[in-house]
Amino acid sequence: MTELRDWIIYWLELYGPAGYVLSIGINVVISLLGVVPSVFLTAANLAVFGLAEGMILSWAGEAIGAVVSFVLYRKGLRRAADHRVLHLNWIQRLLDAEGKESFMLILALRFLPFVPSGVITLIAALGRTSLPVFVTASSLGKIPAILIEGYSVYQMLKWGWQGKLLLSLAAVLMIVLLFRKRSVPKQNNNPQSGSG
Repeated sequence: MTELRDWIIYWLELYGPAGYVLSIGINVVISLLGVVPSVFLTAANLAVFGLAEGMILSWAGEAIGAVVSFVLYRKGLRRAADHRVLHLNWIQRLLDAEGKESFMLILALRFLPFVPSGVITLIAALGRTSLPVFVTASSLGKIPAILIEGYSVYQMLKWGWQGKLLLSLAAVLMIVLLFRKRSVPKQNNNPQSGSG
């Protein structure tokens, strides 16, 4: 991982101002692959561009990469998806969600460090989430993740596991509240239901 980071640092420095575009391009590739961690790219961005610019660049790259992935997944994978494997409760929830509920679910899931970013993008693309809702929720949700990742790389895990735990608990609480709100049974107003 260190060798990969050093290799990226070399190319970012070599390209000068065009290194910004190169970094975003690498982030798009990472997003499309879906399984490659972006921490080494964040570390390279911070080393080359500094704390503030490096984190902004990493956030922009991840946000753009998520949007590109969403569009490509929606166009290419929606028909080919095997919906039998999409059986987890939160996956079904995100597949069926629209509007505000979809926004809140994506935002909450982006806060969870143990849920792969590519999986969230793929499920949202296969479901009913609109592109504007996805772009807004995903981009906002990536801000805390980039802050945590950036500061942990730049300041030797200053936030540590306590901060990540608090953020994860907040995200889980948001998801639980969404599930509870949607699962409240609707009252039956049928006047014939009580007649025998």
